[in-house]
Amino acid sequence: MNTYEQKISLTDEVFRLLRDMIYEISGIYFSDDSKFIMESRLQQSVKRKQFDNFRDYYYFLKYDQKRDEELASLIDIITIHETYFFRESQQLQTFSQEVLPELAQMESKTKLLRLWSAGCSTGEEPYTLSMLLLENPLFHDWTIEIYASDISQNVLQTARRGIYQAGSFRTTDPYYQKKYFTKEASGFKIDDRVKKNVTFLHLNLNDQEKWILLPNMNSIFCRNVIIYFDLPAKKRVIEGFYGKLKQGGYLLLGHSESLMSLSTHYTLKHFKNDLVYQKPFIAQQ
Repeated sequence: MNTYEQKISLTDEVFRLLRDMIYEISGIYFSDDSKFIMESRLQQSVKRKQFDNFRDYYYFLKYDQKRDEELASLIDIITIHETYFFRESQQLQTFSQEVLPELAQMESKTKLLRLWSAGCSTGEEPYTLSMLLLENPLFHDWTIEIYASDISQNVLQTARRGIYQAGSFRTTDPYYQKKYFTKEASGFKIDDRVKKNVTFLHLNLNDQEKWILLPNMNSIFCRNVIIYFDLPAKKRVIEGFYGKLKQGGYLLLGHSESLMSLSTHYTLKHFKNDLVYQKPFIAQQ
């Protein structure tokens, strides 16, 4: 059996070097018991670059002049892009039926609504938000700006292309698929009415200096993203979101996520079917 076919072992030392590099780049943290996961996910990358050990691969990522493309590939491999349209439908129902009317009242003078899908993956989440707003008569003459960001260039390319396979519609009401998608040979293409509200950005949540490019938001969706961060990185991101939210704006996390031990700045607001974090209004002096 040649070297290419053999499994390449990841030593504890190089695992820590790679882990620290990935954390520094992305904020994603691999705990001590996840060495096997990293070893498995990066196995083919090491072989593709024709290295016979992880140390040489690490040195390439760290110092080689052509490392940028491989770093982008590395981020794609270690991040999970599981998503689909209308994911966590109960939360979306609360957002559509209870949060949006509040935001419409708050911004009735400007008629400008800004949302951020942070960690948008292949685009199903921001496009879902765009469809919900197209269906909501409160916003028919509004300016809608949905900012959708991800650390992975590959998933952003898919999102901008806007062509999806059947798996992306696993919980989608056929009404939306019929109204906003066109069947093509390569899949289902999303309508330009939905796309025009969404701007895709390559953005690392761990690099908050780049957040200055974003305006303040009425709501931020960051669902099932910060679960891959360690505690300090989670706190930085959550506090960063607080700074980017307008007063009265909402932060929507995944159902398995909580701000417990992360921040005391938000208010947990009870709606009929869900709980949502809100940036409180600050009383005028």
